[in-house]
Amino acid sequence: MKLKENDIALCVTQSLERYFSDLDGETPADLYAMVMRQVERPLLESVMTRVGGNQTQAAEILGITRNTLRRKLTDHGLL
Repeated sequence: MKLKENDIALCVTQSLERYFSDLDGETPADLYAMVMRQVERPLLESVMTRVGGNQTQAAEILGITRNTLRRKLTDHGLL
């Protein structure tokens, strides 16, 4: 079975619904930044694993420059 973009969106939606449910009515703070942090690291790890650590290939797959990739890897402690 081939994974589609909508499958990823569905996973995010389900996770957010669970998160809001767990908050039990409390208002979240800085939700956008939290979600981006939580999604970006596993994304970087998965792509880097897939390309065997080749930053040029990873940057190409991610659609970002190699410099941006290096900064993000450093920010997440992956370098």
